[in-house]
Amino acid sequence: MTIGKKANSARKSTTRTAIVERITAETRIDLHLTLEGRGQYKIATGIRFFDHMLELFARHGAFDLKLKCNGDLDVDQHHTVEDVGIALGEAFDRALGDKRGILRAGYFLMPMDETLAIAAVDLSGRAAFAVETKVRTRLVGDLQTELVTDFFEGFARGARANVHVKTMYGRSNHHKIEAIFKAFARALRVACSRDKQLGDMLPSTKGLL
Repeated sequence: MTIGKKANSARKSTTRTAIVERITAETRIDLHLTLEGRGQYKIATGIRFFDHMLELFARHGAFDLKLKCNGDLDVDQHHTVEDVGIALGEAFDRALGDKRGILRAGYFLMPMDETLAIAAVDLSGRAAFAVETKVRTRLVGDLQTELVTDFFEGFARGARANVHVKTMYGRSNHHKIEAIFKAFARALRVACSRDKQLGDMLPSTKGLL
Protein backbone atom coordinates (compact mmCIF):
# COMPACT_ATOMS: atom_id res chain seq x y z
CA MET A 1 0.00 0.00 0.00
CA THR A 2 2.82 2.37 0.89
CA ILE A 3 4.61 1.57 -2.37
CA GLY A 4 1.46 2.40 -4.34
CA LYS A 5 1.13 5.75 -2.60
CA LYS A 6 4.75 6.61 -3.36
CA ALA A 7 4.28 5.70 -7.00
CA ASN A 8 1.18 7.85 -7.27
CA SER A 9 2.97 10.73 -5.59
CA ALA A 10 5.87 10.45 -8.02
CA ARG A 11 3.52 10.51 -10.98
CA LYS A 12 1.72 13.58 -9.67
CA SER A 13 4.98 15.47 -9.17
CA THR A 14 5.85 15.20 -12.87
CA THR A 15 2.86 17.30 -13.93
CA ARG A 16 3.18 21.03 -13.43
CA THR A 17 -0.09 22.95 -13.28
CA ALA A 18 -1.39 26.32 -12.16
CA ILE A 19 -4.75 27.98 -11.62
CA VAL A 20 -5.03 31.75 -11.82
CA GLU A 21 -8.07 33.84 -11.00
CA ARG A 22 -7.51 37.50 -11.75
CA ILE A 23 -10.28 39.97 -10.98
CA THR A 24 -10.05 43.71 -11.50
CA ALA A 25 -12.55 46.48 -12.17
CA GLU A 26 -11.81 45.94 -15.88
CA THR A 27 -11.51 42.18 -16.38
CA ARG A 28 -12.26 38.83 -14.79
CA ILE A 29 -9.98 35.98 -15.88
CA ASP A 30 -10.20 32.30 -14.95
CA LEU A 31 -7.27 30.25 -16.20
CA HIS A 32 -6.03 26.67 -15.83
CA LEU A 33 -2.65 25.68 -17.27
CA THR A 34 -0.88 22.32 -17.55
CA LEU A 35 2.68 22.42 -18.86
CA GLU A 36 2.86 18.68 -19.63
CA GLY A 37 -0.17 18.77 -21.88
CA ARG A 38 -1.24 17.73 -25.36
CA GLY A 39 -2.03 21.15 -26.75
CA GLN A 40 -5.69 21.00 -25.77
CA TYR A 41 -7.52 24.27 -25.20
CA LYS A 42 -10.78 25.99 -24.41
CA ILE A 43 -10.38 29.73 -24.78
CA ALA A 44 -12.84 32.65 -24.83
CA THR A 45 -11.73 36.28 -24.53
CA GLY A 46 -14.38 38.01 -26.63
CA ILE A 47 -11.77 38.77 -29.34
CA ARG A 48 -11.85 35.97 -31.87
CA PHE A 49 -8.48 36.56 -33.53
CA PHE A 50 -6.84 36.77 -30.10
CA ASP A 51 -8.53 33.48 -29.17
CA HIS A 52 -7.04 31.95 -32.32
CA MET A 53 -3.53 33.12 -31.40
CA LEU A 54 -3.88 31.65 -27.90
CA GLU A 55 -5.23 28.40 -29.32
CA LEU A 56 -2.23 27.92 -31.59
CA PHE A 57 0.03 28.99 -28.71
CA ALA A 58 -1.36 26.11 -26.65
CA ARG A 59 -1.10 23.63 -29.52
CA HIS A 60 2.45 24.53 -30.56
CA GLY A 61 3.65 24.67 -26.96
CA ALA A 62 1.90 21.39 -26.09
CA PHE A 63 0.31 23.19 -23.15
CA ASP A 64 -3.24 22.43 -21.99
CA LEU A 65 -4.97 25.76 -21.50
CA LYS A 66 -8.44 26.70 -20.30
CA LEU A 67 -8.97 30.45 -20.28
CA LYS A 68 -12.04 32.62 -19.98
CA CYS A 69 -11.91 36.40 -19.84
CA ASN A 70 -14.82 38.76 -19.36
CA GLY A 71 -13.44 42.21 -20.07
CA ASP A 72 -14.71 45.72 -20.67
CA LEU A 73 -14.62 45.40 -24.46
CA ASP A 74 -17.21 48.17 -24.67
CA VAL A 75 -14.40 50.49 -23.55
CA ASP A 76 -11.47 49.02 -25.50
CA GLN A 77 -9.57 45.76 -26.10
CA HIS A 78 -6.51 46.93 -24.19
CA HIS A 79 -7.48 45.73 -20.70
CA THR A 80 -8.50 42.29 -21.97
CA VAL A 81 -5.35 41.64 -23.99
CA GLU A 82 -2.91 43.01 -21.41
CA ASP A 83 -4.57 41.27 -18.45
CA VAL A 84 -4.68 37.94 -20.27
CA GLY A 85 -0.95 38.33 -20.88
CA ILE A 86 -0.33 39.04 -17.19
CA ALA A 87 -2.51 36.13 -16.01
CA LEU A 88 -0.92 33.69 -18.46
CA GLY A 89 2.55 34.78 -17.37
CA GLU A 90 1.59 34.34 -13.71
CA ALA A 91 0.32 30.85 -14.50
CA PHE A 92 3.66 29.84 -16.00
CA ASP A 93 5.53 31.35 -13.06
CA ARG A 94 3.41 29.37 -10.59
CA ALA A 95 3.51 26.14 -12.56
CA LEU A 96 7.32 26.26 -12.77
CA GLY A 97 7.68 26.55 -9.00
CA ASP A 98 11.29 27.08 -7.95
CA LYS A 99 12.44 26.40 -11.56
CA ARG A 100 14.96 23.79 -10.52
CA GLY A 101 16.10 21.53 -13.33
CA ILE A 102 14.56 23.49 -16.21
CA LEU A 103 16.42 24.66 -19.29
CA ARG A 104 15.30 28.21 -18.40
CA ALA A 105 15.98 29.73 -21.83
CA GLY A 106 14.74 28.84 -25.28
CA TYR A 107 14.48 30.24 -28.78
CA PHE A 108 12.76 29.28 -32.00
CA LEU A 109 12.80 30.44 -35.62
CA MET A 110 9.36 29.93 -37.16
CA PRO A 111 8.50 30.03 -40.87
CA MET A 112 4.88 30.78 -41.78
CA ASP A 113 4.67 30.56 -45.55
CA GLU A 114 6.32 33.78 -46.80
CA THR A 115 6.88 35.07 -43.24
CA LEU A 116 9.68 34.32 -40.80
CA ALA A 117 9.57 35.13 -37.07
CA ILE A 118 11.92 34.58 -34.17
CA ALA A 119 11.26 34.32 -30.44
CA ALA A 120 13.62 34.05 -27.48
CA VAL A 121 12.62 33.54 -23.85
CA ASP A 122 14.60 33.55 -20.60
CA LEU A 123 12.75 32.65 -17.40
CA SER A 124 15.22 34.78 -15.52
CA GLY A 125 13.06 36.19 -12.74
CA ARG A 126 13.35 39.62 -14.37
CA ALA A 127 10.69 41.20 -16.57
CA ALA A 128 11.85 42.62 -19.89
CA PHE A 129 10.39 42.55 -23.37
CA ALA A 130 11.07 43.60 -26.95
CA VAL A 131 8.46 43.22 -29.68
CA GLU A 132 8.66 44.03 -33.38
CA THR A 133 5.75 42.74 -35.47
CA LYS A 134 6.24 44.79 -38.65
CA VAL A 135 2.44 44.98 -38.82
CA ARG A 136 1.24 48.33 -40.16
CA THR A 137 -2.52 47.80 -40.25
CA ARG A 138 -4.76 48.79 -37.32
CA LEU A 139 -6.69 45.53 -37.30
CA VAL A 140 -6.05 41.90 -38.15
CA GLY A 141 -9.38 40.15 -37.92
CA ASP A 142 -11.01 41.81 -34.94
CA LEU A 143 -7.76 42.36 -32.97
CA GLN A 144 -6.20 45.80 -32.56
CA THR A 145 -2.67 44.96 -33.70
CA GLU A 146 -0.85 47.43 -31.44
CA LEU A 147 -2.02 45.30 -28.51
CA VAL A 148 0.23 42.40 -29.51
CA THR A 149 3.01 44.33 -27.76
CA ASP A 150 0.82 44.79 -24.68
CA PHE A 151 0.18 41.06 -24.50
CA PHE A 152 3.88 40.18 -24.51
CA GLU A 153 4.69 42.97 -22.05
CA GLY A 154 1.98 41.61 -19.73
CA PHE A 155 3.30 38.07 -20.07
CA ALA A 156 6.86 39.18 -19.30
CA ARG A 157 5.64 40.96 -16.16
CA GLY A 158 3.50 38.05 -14.99
CA ALA A 159 6.11 35.37 -15.70
CA ARG A 160 9.06 37.52 -14.55
CA ALA A 161 10.75 36.65 -17.83
CA ASN A 162 12.68 38.15 -20.73
CA VAL A 163 10.54 37.92 -23.85
CA HIS A 164 11.84 38.93 -27.28
CA VAL A 165 9.75 38.37 -30.43
CA LYS A 166 10.34 39.72 -33.91
CA THR A 167 9.03 39.32 -37.42
CA MET A 168 12.05 39.08 -39.68
CA TYR A 169 10.09 39.58 -42.90
CA GLY A 170 6.76 38.75 -44.49
CA ARG A 171 3.83 40.02 -46.55
CA SER A 172 0.65 38.89 -44.77
CA ASN A 173 -0.11 40.73 -41.53
CA HIS A 174 -2.05 37.69 -40.34
CA HIS A 175 1.02 35.52 -40.91
CA LYS A 176 3.32 37.99 -39.14
CA ILE A 177 1.33 37.80 -35.90
CA GLU A 178 0.66 34.08 -36.18
CA ALA A 179 4.34 33.28 -36.78
CA ILE A 180 5.30 35.29 -33.69
CA PHE A 181 2.85 33.41 -31.45
CA LYS A 182 3.96 30.04 -32.81
CA ALA A 183 7.64 30.89 -32.35
CA PHE A 184 6.93 32.14 -28.83
CA ALA A 185 5.07 28.96 -27.89
CA ARG A 186 7.89 26.73 -29.09
CA ALA A 187 10.60 28.86 -27.47
CA LEU A 188 8.69 28.77 -24.17
CA ARG A 189 8.19 25.03 -24.47
CA VAL A 190 11.97 24.62 -24.62
CA ALA A 191 12.57 27.02 -21.72
CA CYS A 192 10.10 25.13 -19.50
CA SER A 193 11.51 21.72 -20.35
CA ARG A 194 13.33 19.73 -17.70
CA ASP A 195 17.05 19.17 -18.25
CA LYS A 196 18.13 15.67 -17.17
CA GLN A 197 21.73 16.81 -16.93
CA LEU A 198 20.83 19.54 -14.45
CA GLY A 199 18.68 17.26 -12.30
CA ASP A 200 17.25 19.44 -9.53
CA MET A 201 19.91 22.15 -9.83
CA LEU A 202 18.84 25.76 -10.26
CA PRO A 203 19.95 27.10 -13.67
CA SER A 204 21.53 30.23 -12.18
CA THR A 205 24.75 31.14 -10.38
CA LYS A 206 22.78 33.60 -8.21
CA GLY A 207 20.96 30.82 -6.40
CA LEU A 208 17.59 32.49 -7.17
CA LEU A 209 15.30 32.89 -10.14
